Amino acid sequence: MRSVSRKTVLIRLSAGAAVFTVAGGLLALSAPAAEGSVTALPGAPAAAHGTGTASPDSGSWAVTVTGRKVRLNKPKFAPTPVRPGKPAHAGAGGMGTVNREYAPWGRAKTAPAPAAVPQLPGIDVSSYQGDINWANVAPHVDFVYAKATEGTYYTNPYFTNQYEGPYDYGVIRGAYHFAIPPNSSGQAQAEYFISHGGGWSGDGLTLPGALDIEYNPYPNSYGNECYDFTQSQMVTWIHNFITEYASLEHIYPVIYTTTDWWTTCTGNYSGFASTDPLWIANYSASGGGPLPNGWGFYTFWQYADSGSLPGDQDVFNGAYSRLQALAKNG
Repeated sequence: MRSVSRKTVLIRLSAGAAVFTVAGGLLALSAPAAEGSVTALPGAPAAAHGTGTASPDSGSWAVTVTGRKVRLNKPKFAPTPVRPGKPAHAGAGGMGTVNREYAPWGRAKTAPAPAAVPQLPGIDVSSYQGDINWANVAPHVDFVYAKATEGTYYTNPYFTNQYEGPYDYGVIRGAYHFAIPPNSSGQAQAEYFISHGGGWSGDGLTLPGALDIEYNPYPNSYGNECYDFTQSQMVTWIHNFITEYASLEHIYPVIYTTTDWWTTCTGNYSGFASTDPLWIANYSASGGGPLPNGWGFYTFWQYADSGSLPGDQDVFNGAYSRLQALAKNG
């Protein structure tokens, strides 16, 4: 991973339990959130659980140097470039688009989760968002995940902008891989992901890579929502991806999924909960809804597939110091 110079630095100072953000002349105060702990397993990569119990927040306010208050829960900024339509080659699978089509709450066209969601705010993006104007977006997010790869045949053509852009502005970023189990083995896809931007470094600004494992977006090619895998086969595939990633990067990846898919396609397997942080998707239930077996809390929650910021809308379940710990130590 090449080093990237920092163009602008967002300075965050801890004062009590609150988190202050200095960006673009604004001093933003975020609501407090209880801190959790980072767990390390003997002889294994550190377990990436930078979490805590977050409290609902109706929004954040910024105060300019002249004392003017600005509400930040619905930031206004110049539109970012968007390239609509299908990618020029494979790779149509994306978190929000797949859930909208196949998740039960996506098909039901339910309303997004209430606006009062836990801090800290973040987004995940893919080729559908194209090149993003990070100068306008960065002041409003604390983290970004960008799609890097899918299967062993696709790389996001906008990944450089979407992954390095947040870093340039001091925003914690990460990469995710859209799994296509029938395409190739878990080991092969983990290696492909790492080779195309999904690696990790403990620089404090890079989150562990994320495995996006969910509904099959290509039923004409790969069968049912579980890719025609049995529950045992799916657990084995995920285990192989995680083991390969952890052995090469010395960190456990985040698992992104929905409870419905996980229950249906893995039998609600609980064996990854002690090592892999959970990124849950649910656009209708408060607080992320019921979680897969074994996870007592989520680390990230994707609560909407659209909003005032580009891409899908997410939050981190904890204080900013825990997000930093996840990026630095796993």
